[in-house]
Amino acid sequence: MLKILLQGLRRPLTEPRPDIDPALAELAATLDQTAQRRLGRSLAIRQVDAGSCNGCELEIHALNNAFHDLERFGLHFVASPRHADVLLVTGPVTKNMREALERTWNATPNPKWVVAVGDCGADGGVFAGSYAVVGGVSAVVPVDLVIRGCPPTPTQLLKGLIALLQP
Repeated sequence: MLKILLQGLRRPLTEPRPDIDPALAELAATLDQTAQRRLGRSLAIRQVDAGSCNGCELEIHALNNAFHDLERFGLHFVASPRHADVLLVTGPVTKNMREALERTWNATPNPKWVVAVGDCGADGGVFAGSYAVVGGVSAVVPVDLVIRGCPPTPTQLLKGLIALLQP
């Protein structure tokens, strides 16, 4: 046991940090510059799950990991819709989540944008026509941008947010 402990003291046990993709860093910096120009401040994002399978949420959460790290560009996710500029809505809107999505949209101050994320958010995806689903996000609240994919990649999400903020 002492031998294993001493080996751990001689060399680091952690992995080296991942290399930062220059194209991805440039993309995130462009998004921050666009938000600064359009809003005069950083972009605040509120993610809403309206009934998804969580595939899109995994990709959205990847935006906050050590590889993408959106916080370094001033983009941040907020806990309250009252502080948000953008609502990222995932999944088909279920009948149980319809009222919650409407309340979230009403609580978000103007100017606000709604982004339907994934194929399910666009039109219900594989869940379209189900007795438990109202439809895509646009069936409940006005949608400004649709980012297709099942699920969309973090790079696609960043490109979509840039397209959303372009005048």
